[in-house]
Amino acid sequence: MNAHTPLAWDTLARYRLIEILSLWEGRVAASQIGEAFGVGRQQAQKVLRRYRDLAPENLHYDETRHGFLPSPDFLPRFTQGRVDEYLHLLNAHDTLNSPFAGLGMGAANTESLPMPNRSISPQVVREVVQAARERRRLEVTYASFSNPEGQDRILVPHTLVFAAGRWHVRAYCEKHRHYRDFVLSRFRGVPEDAGPMLGRHDAEHDERWQTRVAVRLIPDRRLPQAERALLALDYAMHDGELELYCRGPLVRYALRELGVNPHHAEANPRAQQIEIANRESLAAWILWS
Repeated sequence: MNAHTPLAWDTLARYRLIEILSLWEGRVAASQIGEAFGVGRQQAQKVLRRYRDLAPENLHYDETRHGFLPSPDFLPRFTQGRVDEYLHLLNAHDTLNSPFAGLGMGAANTESLPMPNRSISPQVVREVVQAARERRRLEVTYASFSNPEGQDRILVPHTLVFAAGRWHVRAYCEKHRHYRDFVLSRFRGVPEDAGPMLGRHDAEHDERWQTRVAVRLIPDRRLPQAERALLALDYAMHDGELELYCRGPLVRYALRELGVNPHHAEANPRAQQIEIANRESLAAWILWS
């Protein structure tokens, strides 16, 4: 097989998974390939050997970790090396959406808007993911509007979240003594292991995170009835209302994704289209102005 030979879509999907796991988790093993694609260990090992034949400088085997680790000069061959590829894969659970990217379906009649590629280091993601899985603390330097140069903090991360076009990690902050959202692109340097969790600061004990909140949306009541009926169809509303459930800390992100500004009503109802029907019950999650 030479560099110009097209790969079968399932082979391409396996190579992509190898690169995503090794780059963003810092390790890939035959067992992961076998589990993801339903193949035996020998077949999975063969996939890894073939990948290494095509990209010999990317991986090296580590006996202590029983898997392949990315080399310092790792250069993606079958992925773009974007954090979105890994984090979207986490959301897919046991289903791989990426294999269908190689089928070329509808390439001539579909289009998507380019989105900015947030600068997120693979080393940052690796440390955050490992700490969340092992329930460990991380010492980080985090930049914010109040501290643009960065401030040292101890975090206990538990969940990665994609919301409002950015990737966050939900974590307990020992400085503020409660859970907060931290934007991954604002981490400065590589987080360092700060030891095991002190106390109960995992996802199960994040009460706000565990709270499911109903967000009720209706067509803007300033619109004529015919236009409200049209919007009800657009949003698949039932009896003129759309009810969504999300975790409490994600309410404001959900509204932003839907184009609803809780602090400002558009003068033109056609520009706003929908509005919040249960503002009072969301008071615990949004500070109304």
